[in-house]
Amino acid sequence: MKRRNFLKAVGGAAGLAALNWTEMFGAPGARPLLAHPSGLPRRVLGRTGREISIIGFPGLALSRLNQEESNTAARQAFDQGCNYFDVAPAYGDAEEKMGPALAGWRDQVFLSCKTKMRDAKGAREELERSLRRLKTDHFDLYQLHHIRFPAEVQQALGPGGAVETLLKAKEEGKVRWLGFSAHTTKGALELMKGFRFDTVMFPINFVEYFTIDFGKPILELAKAQGAAVIAIKPTSAGAWAPGAERTRNWWYPTLETVEDLRLALRFTLSLEPVVTGIPVSFVDVLDKVIEAARDFAPITEAELTRLRDRAAHSLSLFKREEDAVATARRQPGPLHPGSPHEDALWRHA
Repeated sequence: MKRRNFLKAVGGAAGLAALNWTEMFGAPGARPLLAHPSGLPRRVLGRTGREISIIGFPGLALSRLNQEESNTAARQAFDQGCNYFDVAPAYGDAEEKMGPALAGWRDQVFLSCKTKMRDAKGAREELERSLRRLKTDHFDLYQLHHIRFPAEVQQALGPGGAVETLLKAKEEGKVRWLGFSAHTTKGALELMKGFRFDTVMFPINFVEYFTIDFGKPILELAKAQGAAVIAIKPTSAGAWAPGAERTRNWWYPTLETVEDLRLALRFTLSLEPVVTGIPVSFVDVLDKVIEAARDFAPITEAELTRLRDRAAHSLSLFKREEDAVATARRQPGPLHPGSPHEDALWRHA
C-alpha cells in the first residue's frame, strides 16, 4: 500500500488522516539510535545530553522481590544494556532495595526518582528520604509523580509548591534535571504550559493512541518545547475485558510474547519525541522487552495496520480516568488529591 493511501486508510477514529508521516514519527534520523556493545540501543535524552537505553528498568518490579533477587535483577538488566533506572517512594519498598542493588555502580546508571507531594515541604522530605534510601547524593532526574488534576498543577507551581523544592534541589546539586509523570491529558498539558520541564513521562502505546488519541497532544507540545518523552505503559494491551481471566495480578494486561512486544515497542519508540520506554513491572517481561528492543527499527506501514486492527478489538485503559477528571472539573469548589472524585480514578503510578 502506498503511504498516502495508508494514511488515509488509518484515519477516522485514530485521527491520522490529518497527519503525515513526518509529523507523526519525525524526520528520518532525527533521533538517531546509538549503538551499544550490549546490543540494546541508546538515545540522547533531549536537552540533558545523556545517552540512555531505549528501555528503562521498572523499579516497581523490585517490590515483588527480596534483596538478593533485586540485586540480581538490577545487575542483569544493566549487563543487558539497560542504564536508565526508574523508582519512586510510592513503589512500596523498591527504593530500599534498589539502593543496595546499585551499590558500587550507581554512577554508571541514569537514576530517576519522583515525589507525589505537591507542596515544597512535603517534596523536600520525600527527596531527602529517597536520597538516603537510594544511597546516593543526587538524582539524575527528579519528577513530580502521577499528576492528574489541574488543582494539583496549581499547587505544585504556586507559592510554597513542590516546584520550589525541585528548583532549590537543582541549585544544590541534588538533582540534575526536572520532569514529571502524568496520567491525564489535562493535568499534563496544564503542567507543561506552566513550567518547562526537561522530560515528560506519559502513557504512550498503540491501544490508547488509536482508540482515544491518548498521548497525541502531549507528544505535540513536548516536541514544540524540546522536552524528551519517557513512555510508560508501552507494553500495555489496554484494559481487562469484563469477565476476562487475568493472567497476571496486575491492573492491566500486558503483551507477553517477544513478537508482540517488538511490534508495540516499534510503535511507541518510533513516535517523536519518545526517547525510551518503561515496561510493565515484571522482571520476566523485562527480559523479553530487552530482547525485543535489541533489533528496534522504525515502524512500517504494514505494522501500523496490524496494530490499528488489534487496537480496534481492545479497550482503553485511560478513558475512565480521562472522563473522571473531566467530570471532576465540572464540580463546584477546588479539586485536590483526596477529593471524593479521586475514588473514581486508578491509583497506580
